[in-house]
Amino acid sequence: MRNSILVVLAIVVASALQAQDNTLTAKEKKQGWKLLFDGKTLNGWHNFNSDKIGEAWQVVDGAIHLNKQQQEGFQVKGGGDIVTAGEFENFELSLEWKIAPCGNSGIIFNVTESTQYQYVWQTGPEMQVLDNTCHPDAKIEKHRAGNLYDLIQSPKESVKPANEWNVAVIKLNKGHLQLFLNGVLQVDTQMFTPEWDVMIKGSKFKDMPGFGKSKKGHISLQDHGDLVWYKNIKIRELK
Repeated sequence: MRNSILVVLAIVVASALQAQDNTLTAKEKKQGWKLLFDGKTLNGWHNFNSDKIGEAWQVVDGAIHLNKQQQEGFQVKGGGDIVTAGEFENFELSLEWKIAPCGNSGIIFNVTESTQYQYVWQTGPEMQVLDNTCHPDAKIEKHRAGNLYDLIQSPKESVKPANEWNVAVIKLNKGHLQLFLNGVLQVDTQMFTPEWDVMIKGSKFKDMPGFGKSKKGHISLQDHGDLVWYKNIKIRELK
């Protein structure tokens, strides 16, 4: 009986020590992690090339949620891509996402905010967020969840079904880019090299002179017209 009680107590203590959503543990703070989302407000985020944020972006149950009410082009009315207030260079980004059935979104980084560009993907590479089972993009190589969109196809698929949370990590250090999805390495490549330029020339971004050039920039969550949720968004700068 005593051993059973000790086991129960250990489980309770372990649960209490585990970080709640959108918070940092003492260890994470020591490691330099910072939250990009407080779990309650959209402070620190704004629409691309704007000082405001569309009403379709909401905080629901501790997650940033794009709430689709009405379509406007390929995006949501009152939505649009959102970006962080700050820019980052040499970083590790960690977050969780889930997508509605047959949905599409993306995590875009090194975004240059300028009226010269209409969309975040004209400058920033994207880690694909997708329901691989039924979205049309899933039929295209290099467009599936976890891929470096239209540039590198992942050798392993580790995405979870629609409406389930996935953990994504983007690590970029002096051009060395790694993408992880649910703990599985999806992409490992070097940016800003002749090979990188050749890769871009063979992609849909070949006619976008600003794409993949910036070594720092904003983090963006993409509005691709579908319901999507993001939480536990945190980043640490690498030295």
